Amino acid sequence: MDEETIHAILSRVLLAGRLPGGTKLGEHRLAEIFDVSRERIRKVLHRLGHERLIEVVKNRGAFTLAPDPNEIRVIFEARRILEGGIVAHLADTLSPDQVEALRDHVERETEALKTGDRQTWLKLSAEFHFLLASMTGNPLIIQQARELVGRTTMLVAFYENSAAAQCGCAEHRTIFRALASGERAKASRMMTTHLAMIETRLRPMACVDAGPTLESVIAEFMGDVMGGATLRAAAPQVA
Repeated sequence: MDEETIHAILSRVLLAGRLPGGTKLGEHRLAEIFDVSRERIRKVLHRLGHERLIEVVKNRGAFTLAPDPNEIRVIFEARRILEGGIVAHLADTLSPDQVEALRDHVERETEALKTGDRQTWLKLSAEFHFLLASMTGNPLIIQQARELVGRTTMLVAFYENSAAAQCGCAEHRTIFRALASGERAKASRMMTTHLAMIETRLRPMACVDAGPTLESVIAEFMGDVMGGATLRAAAPQVA
């Protein structure tokens, strides 16, 4: 397996928020999961660290992000500034095809909620924001949006009440409608309000178990990248 594929799989895992904050991503353990050398894993982890999707600590290793409350406030403030500007720009520039792509995305979010598929909804919810950023065609905006959204997806997955997903989906629908009708000011206002509401809805929940294993979470996303390929069997080990 090449480094690009490993990077794509781990990026999806991290952005889906399926691993608790502070989870160690041990080189040896990942090398066994992907059946590659530790050197190859090390390169991927350093790249993920550079992209701010994980934290790489000298002499300790790589870990999933676990922002403190002050950092959360700063990140959401940055998201409101960036994404409020994104939708204001898009309200004036969206093509008919882009409007249809957003419509389809919001409908898929709604369907995931109706069927009780929280994992799919979480993935689609984050992708809604990535999709908007990508529609600007600006690589710097896309990179910043990916970093900021990635740093909060984990928090939503673990700390937002499940009932709040209905609110989040409805808020996405409102943003889409404002964009589709070219309402620039409303789209920007709805986006900043949406992000402020996410921040206020984050409430710590009791941890009832140790969470899924690293192997099982990676296996869930490998099929998306490799078209159904399976992981090399490996028993969970201490990183």
